Amino acid sequence: FFDQFSITSFLGIPLIALALTLPWILYPTPQNRCMNNRLLTLQSWFIRQFTHQLFLPINQGGHKWALLLASILIFLITLNLLGILPYTFTPTTQLSMNMGLAIPLWLATILIGARYQPTHTLAHLLPIGTPALLIPILIMIETISLFIRPIALGVRLTANLTAGHLLIQLISTAAFHMFFMMPTVATLTMVLLLLLSVLELAVAIIQAYVFVLLVSLYLQIP
Repeated sequence: FFDQFSITSFLGIPLIALALTLPWILYPTPQNRCMNNRLLTLQSWFIRQFTHQLFLPINQGGHKWALLLASILIFLITLNLLGILPYTFTPTTQLSMNMGLAIPLWLATILIGARYQPTHTLAHLLPIGTPALLIPILIMIETISLFIRPIALGVRLTANLTAGHLLIQLISTAAFHMFFMMPTVATLTMVLLLLLSVLELAVAIIQAYVFVLLVSLYLQIP
């Protein structure tokens, strides 16, 4: 069951780079002659609504992240949705890739906070009014929670997508083997599989949004 998560190789060359670059071909390149295209209009509306909602509580200086986070959101949504199709590979089920996205973004928020708001960054490690005896303990706890953030980003995305794909494969395998022995049960299982597939579509979009949303929250609280 876990073979679907192994990185496919051809002539000893891992094809994960190809799986990461091909989804961009699906998006049309904006040109002057097709600026009124309905697909581009819908895409532009979605990006505007997303960036407005995401950066509403963030000050003006943080709006420079809008293009980067919007690009990452579209990238993750595309990979997650394409991974649901049969005979496809989902790069976002690889913890190494998700950590490769999470760690640089998290580190950038920390460095930006330390550069522009060093007092607020250090004060975040120790809440106001903390008793003197608890100061060392709270500093250790806040420091550990600070370094857990990128792990939480990567593991959350990997675990949710991996669990969904495994569950779909388990149910589809059970329905296939029961089709000739218990057709009624197999039909009910196929209905459950259809509902689970719809749920997995929602999970693919929501997890991409949660990933970018948490990065924006880390940007607010360095």
